[in-house]
Formats: sequence, C-alpha cells, structure tokens
Amino acid sequence: MALLIVYLTHPDEATAQNISDTLIEEGLAACANIFPMKSSFIWQGEHEHGDEFVSLLKTRPELGDALEQRIIELHPYEVPCVLRLGGRANAEYEDWVNTNTHSE
Repeated sequence: MALLIVYLTHPDEATAQNISDTLIEEGLAACANIFPMKSSFIWQGEHEHGDEFVSLLKTRPELGDALEQRIIELHPYEVPCVLRLGGRANAEYEDWVNTNTHSE
C-alpha cells in the first residue's frame, strides 16, 4: 500500500483551514496538518518574503488528480504550490486513510 502526501501553501491560517476542511468533507483527503512558516521566493521578477501556512494532506494516490483540481478551484493564489509526495505508513494508518477518502 502507499499514500499520497500533498504539500500545499496558503496565505493565512483561515484559508488553510477552510480548504483543508472542504477537501476532508468531500472525501478527497483523510486529514490535514496545518502549521505556520516563513517563505522566500521569486514572484513576478521580485524577491519576496512572507508569512504563510502550509498543510500536509494525506490521501490515496489515485485521488491525486481530483484533489489537485479541487485545490486549484478553491485556492486564492494565482499559482498555488501543490506538491505531491509519495509515502508509506504503518498498515493501520494507511487503512484509516483509505477508509476516510473516496472517489466520486
């Protein structure tokens, strides 16, 4: 078995929580961990620094495309950071993720 972990940045905590809650309620993610971070990046040719929030979403690999599409629909950023990372976990946790996610 395997898991898909999606790393997603947000402009603020409320956005991170709202998007995470929506994805969980829709069955596209089983859970999300949300925490603050500092970012340094190039945007439109300028070096920027900012406070953001990141969420780590856990789901099934086969839900990756649907999850990404839904994130793009919900996210306020013009170019959201949606990084897909493969992972493995203990069998009980992977079973829990599979039980709490579903495709339409």
